[in-house]
Amino acid sequence: MTNLAIAANGLRKSYNDKVVLDGVDLAVPEGTVFSLLGPNGAGKTTAVKILSTLVSADPGTGAVHIGGHDLAADPQAVRAAIGVTGQFSAVDGLITGEENMLLMADLHHLPRSEGRRTTADLLERFDLVDAAKKPAATYSGGMKRRLDIAMTLVGNPRIIFLDEPTTGLDPRSRHTMWQIIRRLVTDGTTVFLTTQYLEEADQLADRIAVLHNGGIAAEGTAEELKRLVPGGHVRLRFADPAAYQGAASALGEVTRDDEALTLQIPSDGSQRALRSVLDRLDTAGIEADELTVHTPDLDDVFFALTGTAGIPDQPKETVR
Repeated sequence: MTNLAIAANGLRKSYNDKVVLDGVDLAVPEGTVFSLLGPNGAGKTTAVKILSTLVSADPGTGAVHIGGHDLAADPQAVRAAIGVTGQFSAVDGLITGEENMLLMADLHHLPRSEGRRTTADLLERFDLVDAAKKPAATYSGGMKRRLDIAMTLVGNPRIIFLDEPTTGLDPRSRHTMWQIIRRLVTDGTTVFLTTQYLEEADQLADRIAVLHNGGIAAEGTAEELKRLVPGGHVRLRFADPAAYQGAASALGEVTRDDEALTLQIPSDGSQRALRSVLDRLDTAGIEADELTVHTPDLDDVFFALTGTAGIPDQPKETVR
């Protein structure tokens, strides 16, 4: 079996009479990205704080092991094995990027020569060499976040908690962060990621858990979660009313929109299902003006599991 970087049984946490985590189980294999999704206030950050020793779990929580260390019995060993980057940067804007890195090396009690070597290596790795001598306050949001993660890596942690690391970043900076996270995992690091961007989890995570009402509503790979939600379909649009009527007859069980001249056919989005639709149209000598394939995505999964109002149905791929 794959070794687990994080194994938590029955995480519990309440604040006064508000239950935030109500017996949450987590199992994160080494060298993977595990993403925890959930609405605002669902308890994602609370889970990260407990697992990273920043707050204590409530009585009744079961065994929790991080990097092979018992969280309750040996929190210091857990702290030595992990790194944490939160939603808000820990960067000191009054000193330079290099000075931030060297300060972190001092906090990890690295010898001066090793601290300088580690700093230089990480500044180069995160493309911050040109800005190293500049005050961190002058950095863009993406640069500050890269510096933040570089500082987290000074102690060479095996497990990194990234709590909404791309919040507030522009799309280009967000994609840069994705590349950094992928490289971390390639190097063997385990990443525990919380995010409000569903596409981010879809792109990065090996496994995803959806947190809702204090518990895990569902867990699996992105593809496994998407299969939980019905609603896949093929949408055909016609300019010619006669072709529209002919297609409706040829395809049988369809949802019609006579005003827009569109037909919607249930489909799992597979190549075989799409070929079946096209073959029936070919047999009838009919060609659609536009064909759109919709398969459920993580947005659909998220809203179905959390009960949040849905979002407008958007096509995922269009063939003309």
